[in-house]
Amino acid sequence: MKFGVYQASRIGGRKYNQDRAGYAYTDAALLLVLADGMGGHLHGEVAAQIAVQTFMDAFKLAAQPRIAQPEAFLRDILRQAHDEIVRYAQQQHLGGNPGTTCAVALVQDGQAYWAHAGDSRCYLLRDGEAAAVTHDHSVVQQWADWGIIGADEMKTHPDRNKITNCLGGVGDAFYPDSTPPLALLQGDVLLLCSDGLWSPLVDGELATGFRSAVLSEMLEQMMDRAVGREGARADNTTAVVARIGDTENEQPAAEPVCVVLDLSGEESLSTVLGRTRTDIQGFNSA
Repeated sequence: MKFGVYQASRIGGRKYNQDRAGYAYTDAALLLVLADGMGGHLHGEVAAQIAVQTFMDAFKLAAQPRIAQPEAFLRDILRQAHDEIVRYAQQQHLGGNPGTTCAVALVQDGQAYWAHAGDSRCYLLRDGEAAAVTHDHSVVQQWADWGIIGADEMKTHPDRNKITNCLGGVGDAFYPDSTPPLALLQGDVLLLCSDGLWSPLVDGELATGFRSAVLSEMLEQMMDRAVGREGARADNTTAVVARIGDTENEQPAAEPVCVVLDLSGEESLSTVLGRTRTDIQGFNSA
């Protein structure tokens, strides 16, 4: 399988970055994961890290070199990550569970499989158009579905950060949601992002953002735009993007390779717009 992949994060106007991301691959499968720790909960960044690491560990075991049951794998590992977060909270006597949204995509055999919890999104970008293949689990999304508010109001409504489904959620506040697989075409781009990226932008900006051959440049420019548009109010802004097709290089991987986004060198002051980045050198055609 030929693909290019790149991931990056900005702290925005926040004191801490609670977003996490990672990707993993073999000769036959590619996994993308993004988690947005919930700032209103204890240790949201820990919940996000647990979610990403749980998927990395599971992929190492299951990708031989393909995932045998892709849809079941995504749902099962989402639930496993949720259970790990709950277990961590109990062991640390936190008095409450950390929470995180999570979006994940798996590509193999020409198909893309998706699952998520919360309002981190998966997009398919094709022929200059962007389609969100996940449906937000949020109060404002429910209201929009019921016709109470319009789609434009979702991004500015004061309750836009209220999530109805997340890893670490108590009782019915967590459930793994999956989307039927989609057949991929040459040049398709998969974008997983936190609300720090999709909320300040419109779908048209996302769709046209990756027409260039260089994924890293396009994602950095898009994140500049999102963070710059929000200014001091900018949320943590994180994304992992992959392009599938013969224009990309093939990366041999007899054993699973996992790359978690490194945030160790990021500034933590709210006045600094930090950035981190990871890509596969040689994957992105220039």
